[in-house]
Amino acid sequence: MRRSAVSGRFRILGAALAAGVIGAAVSVIGGGAPAIADGEGDGDGDGERLAWAIAIHGGAGTIGKDVPDETRRRYVAGLRRALEQGRDLLVEGTPALDVVERVVRGMEDDPLFNAGKGAVYTADGSHELDAAIMDGETLAAGAVASVRTVKNPVSLARLVMERTPHVLLVGQGADRFAEEMGVDRVEQDYFHTERRRKAYERRRRAAERDERREKAREGGSTVGAVVLDQAGHLAAATSTGGLTLKKFGRVGDVPIIGAGTYANDLFCAVSCTGKGEEFIRHGVAREVAALMEHRGLTLEKAASSVIHETLAEGDGGLIAVGRDGSIALSFNTSGMFRAAADAGGRFEVSIWKTPEALEGD
Repeated sequence: MRRSAVSGRFRILGAALAAGVIGAAVSVIGGGAPAIADGEGDGDGDGERLAWAIAIHGGAGTIGKDVPDETRRRYVAGLRRALEQGRDLLVEGTPALDVVERVVRGMEDDPLFNAGKGAVYTADGSHELDAAIMDGETLAAGAVASVRTVKNPVSLARLVMERTPHVLLVGQGADRFAEEMGVDRVEQDYFHTERRRKAYERRRRAAERDERREKAREGGSTVGAVVLDQAGHLAAATSTGGLTLKKFGRVGDVPIIGAGTYANDLFCAVSCTGKGEEFIRHGVAREVAALMEHRGLTLEKAASSVIHETLAEGDGGLIAVGRDGSIALSFNTSGMFRAAADAGGRFEVSIWKTPEALEGD
């Protein structure tokens, strides 16, 4: 498996060199940041890149600015904890793949987010979780879908990548694989949170009355992380509980490599959030890299093109990190829980269009 992924990477490298796209991307962060040499040349065209960079998200959607202050502070604090964890690991020189797994695991354990502990309820009142992880150095990837007993699906996805010749395991097969691997297992009750239960009951009643389902006023959706490490490698990981009241067996974009999750050292790492069916139809995560590869767009322009031109208003958003350390945080919803940091001193947490004021800074 790893051999074929590596050989695929060299084929992509050859195509990129032939097309002359290496060195086309431009950093969107700005100058003056600590950088290191990159012998292959980088997106800013001067052979330098930021030593490390990270972006995370906690979901995009209809997030009203009238959300209670306490709720807003809890989300900001949760995003900040995850960002600080990732930043500290990167400063220590931890590999990108380890960083995205550990950051997403932490968000899966946070009941605020719709992943792991805070997963939403399906139409039959249960929980089915999806996750994916991808290594930009080798193009190796692993994913799981519709798991019901796995405490941290992102770690099971990594085991699929590293312990099997496959990319995606689903349902009972994935849960059986979890048992073989000895990962932490839990009962369905573990995923219960009162807020998610109330949302499920509210939407179920609306559906029974055959009314239009109300839009969630509070976020806390899919979670994801994208990273550039000090060795110049990229990685992406995404995890979700899916949609409230989703039909049995429904799988969204998260575990579909190239739709909700993608990483390639030559271009970028991407994690998506939003209406999964639309992200699958348009292969959103891979499309960002394709626009950089074939049209020579910067990371920011590629992400913006997909979110604002390919997708419809309200479909969702994405986070991405380029091979030069550039960061893109693009969404077409009212808000997206997101955060970003890099070796140049950037450290920000945002919900709406502008960064939040961080206490203690």
